[in-house]
Amino acid sequence: MSLWRRGNTYYCDITTASGKRIKRSLGTSDRVQAQEAHDKIKHDLWKIERLGEKPVRTWAEAALRWLDEKGGKKTIVEDGHTLTRYSPYLDSKYLHELTAEEIHSITKKVSNGDVSYNRHLALVRSILKRAEQHWGWLDKAPALILKREAKRRIRWLTEQEAGRLIDELPDHLAVMVQFSLHTGLRKSNVTGLQWSQIDMGRRLLYIDGEDFKNGNDHAIPLNDAAVEAIRSQIGKHHTFVFTYRGQPIEQTNTKAWRAALVRAGIENFRWHDLRHTWASWMAQAGTPMHVLQELGGWESPQMLRRYAHLSREHLAEYVGRLHGTKSPTPEVERKRG
Repeated sequence: MSLWRRGNTYYCDITTASGKRIKRSLGTSDRVQAQEAHDKIKHDLWKIERLGEKPVRTWAEAALRWLDEKGGKKTIVEDGHTLTRYSPYLDSKYLHELTAEEIHSITKKVSNGDVSYNRHLALVRSILKRAEQHWGWLDKAPALILKREAKRRIRWLTEQEAGRLIDELPDHLAVMVQFSLHTGLRKSNVTGLQWSQIDMGRRLLYIDGEDFKNGNDHAIPLNDAAVEAIRSQIGKHHTFVFTYRGQPIEQTNTKAWRAALVRAGIENFRWHDLRHTWASWMAQAGTPMHVLQELGGWESPQMLRRYAHLSREHLAEYVGRLHGTKSPTPEVERKRG
């Protein structure tokens, strides 16, 4: 029987002309909808085999290929656990059938609607974008919109505070802090940094879009301090730049980090605040907001409004244009009155 019901859900079992057998859930308890889905799948398979159309791919195939290609990613284990939670909902689904509405609904279930929602959705979006842009498995990936997050606090260090912190940290954390303060990279991009991403000749660092929050490939120029930090790590590991006792660093919020903050007299400070510190220093140095946006890899100018108040030099040019305008005299004011 090519169509049957198990519990409240209909399933299909289709054998193509070439003998390929397809068994999958149709995701509905309605008989009419199940029959329509069955017929569509059968028709699509016929077009693939008889007309030579591009073969359809399932979510499970895409997830497995992504995990294989991103095997060196620092958070790959965590990503694997996340994708396992999607398996009951998506594994048998064809990529071209997935809609933004369906994915948002499933992500809400998988993440329980908590703060991990955006992280989960970003992972799914990354896989679908790769299926579209790199593998040719999708004509157009669904447009997945992340939730607007609550306004975040801004905590940054003065140069004196940063110097005290670096002095108190063990060497392996101190060099990472120095590097972070001069590149503005997020923690995962620093801990997962590999030698293959660095071009010392051109003084550039490259980050794949799938490892960057906005999803775009990114090239970051390295200043003298960043180059110095990288050079100090040469020869310590064949793959990763920053290591501890010969192993890649996975955690930064360690006992040594927290103890150094206490000794340096720094309160209410997290590792991610190093990125805020870098952006604040750049703004105070007069860096135009559009340049800071490109360097930091923010998706929109709105993300930078938190730093704009730290640099008002760009406004002085405009108010300065009023120098030739005289203030009204008291006599003029009386006439106006």
